[in-house]
Amino acid sequence: MATVKIKFRPSSVTGKEGKLFYQVIHHRLARQIPTGYKIYPHEWNSSHSEVLLPDSEDDSRRHYLISLKGSMSRDLSRLLKIIARLDRLGHPYTADAIVQQYSASSEQGSFVAFATSLISLLRHIGKDCTADTYATTLNSFLRFCGEEEVTLDDIDSCLIVRYENYLKKLRLCPNTTSYYMRNLRAIYNRAVEKELVVQCNPFKHVYTGIGKTVKRAVPLKVIRQIKDLDLSAQPLMDYARDIFMFSFYTRGMSFVDMAFLKKKDLQNGVLSYRRSKTNQQLFIKWEKEMQDIVEKYDTSDTPYLLPIIKNVDVSERRQYKSATYLVNTKLKLLGEQLGVPAPLTCYVARHAWASIAKSKNISISTISEAMGHNSENTTRIYLASLDTSVVDKANSLILKSL
Repeated sequence: MATVKIKFRPSSVTGKEGKLFYQVIHHRLARQIPTGYKIYPHEWNSSHSEVLLPDSEDDSRRHYLISLKGSMSRDLSRLLKIIARLDRLGHPYTADAIVQQYSASSEQGSFVAFATSLISLLRHIGKDCTADTYATTLNSFLRFCGEEEVTLDDIDSCLIVRYENYLKKLRLCPNTTSYYMRNLRAIYNRAVEKELVVQCNPFKHVYTGIGKTVKRAVPLKVIRQIKDLDLSAQPLMDYARDIFMFSFYTRGMSFVDMAFLKKKDLQNGVLSYRRSKTNQQLFIKWEKEMQDIVEKYDTSDTPYLLPIIKNVDVSERRQYKSATYLVNTKLKLLGEQLGVPAPLTCYVARHAWASIAKSKNISISTISEAMGHNSENTTRIYLASLDTSVVDKANSLILKSL
């Protein structure tokens, strides 16, 4: 029976990454298969022949190593399947035959292996958002594929239509299905760019558009109810409410922009920041309501204005994502408590500010500037998606005339 081991070869240059390779042994004959994976010596456990994850909070490196371990696990599984198949045939075979069959299957180009490698690369160069997006999509695609091994050449319109039908059976909304399709297409196009597969436009028969979604705004009455709630006995709910209100006070500032506000951004009674989405710089007059929230929390150990990123020694991104989940979870409970028909999230504060500003007859140009939109046309589309009252009133008039 042939065996497979993972080996590590350190670099001859101090401080450089070494190389991982697979060693196939059969009838005392050893052959090596290069993996292309590189790690540092301190990331390798020689006694257990495994990659070690760092104790530090370096998210990009940790994610890279986790992805690498996943890729190696799939590689080893493929090698063991090849060996099991050769054993079942009952004919004599050599270590070279194992390597040859493995190389042949690699040349076909595993889609999962390519996607995993791409995600690892994106994390390594600091593009965590894109990596997370691709990883979410890949996990969905893997659930669809099951045990089926999919090569890059297998990605055709028939397979993609099957995947779309699979997503529809899960009762996902069209925009969510499109989200997975667009991301999968982006991964596939990367493989095309690298000339690993010939472009055959496999996504031409599936929906990859972005449908109009109905945004939900709550009226001023509900904002006042949220503000006046006594949540002193529920500190996490109180914290979520404060973040929501701070967003409303700052003209609907997004959660990510609030998370990364720094104390130095507040100068001479003016808060300045750049929208992460558009890089547009905005200036907000500092009001007492904002100050009350900031003074409520101790942020003396951090450079940040709000208690979202609380520990400078821990990954900022991890803290931001964790806080986003916590705040939105508590806000949904708060919304249910108040009988708000749609789920209450932090982004509702932005919708509400825009809708209330419109109801106060504030000009489109002012609302556009306040919200950091690139054009007034964007603001008009945004407001139109928030307010259907005019259409609803027209419909009521027609129904009453029956």
